[in-house]
Amino acid sequence: MSELQEMLDKIFAEDSELYQQRGFQRRIGFGTRPAILNIDLANAWTHPGNKFTCDHMDTIIPATERLLEAARAKNVPVVHTTTAYKKTTRGEWSDMGLWHNKIPVDVLEEGSWEAAIDERLLRDEDLVICKKRASGFHGTYLQGFLSAHRVDTVIVTGVTMAGCVRHTVEDAIAYGFRPIVPRECVGDRVAGVVEWNLFDIDAKFGDVMGVDEVISYLNGIEHFDGNTVVA
Repeated sequence: MSELQEMLDKIFAEDSELYQQRGFQRRIGFGTRPAILNIDLANAWTHPGNKFTCDHMDTIIPATERLLEAARAKNVPVVHTTTAYKKTTRGEWSDMGLWHNKIPVDVLEEGSWEAAIDERLLRDEDLVICKKRASGFHGTYLQGFLSAHRVDTVIVTGVTMAGCVRHTVEDAIAYGFRPIVPRECVGDRVAGVVEWNLFDIDAKFGDVMGVDEVISYLNGIEHFDGNTVVA
């Protein structure tokens, strides 16, 4: 275990005790109608050498593949988000808004290889949503899609933990969905960022657990069939 991890474990143990004394870190639990939300697992994030490249994809991709295999076996809806723009030149009418003044979203053009979902995770039956902001819900039809299929639980994977994953989880619980975050399926670029945000999400917004526990839940649910559930 690294010195940084030992320090974080010590800090989080003390913080957990404080939170629990004040009534935080309660469990929201699983519902009966899950969906998988893979946040920005597109090539610009999952492959090395890009401005948005994230660490530990050698763990995140295989863990997410296992999760998706279990979900697809039960016909659970799988949604991927990517962040991309129709006009990536800096100009008055660009759909990038002001975000390009903070991060290099001008490399994320709609239809480009960079913005395409990593082919290791994508299947023809999956839904792909292109977003312009951090949360998968902001300005998209994600909430309507989930509500139409009576989804009550969202299993959130992807990157980045401090940005798009976190904001998606926060919006999910605000819209009435139960957020579950498998710790092996999320990542970021900076040491400590993943651990801190997992701790904070688990304290306030959703349940963080191991991917094996989430897969066990998926293996135990009934087959998901459109707007009805059948044995």
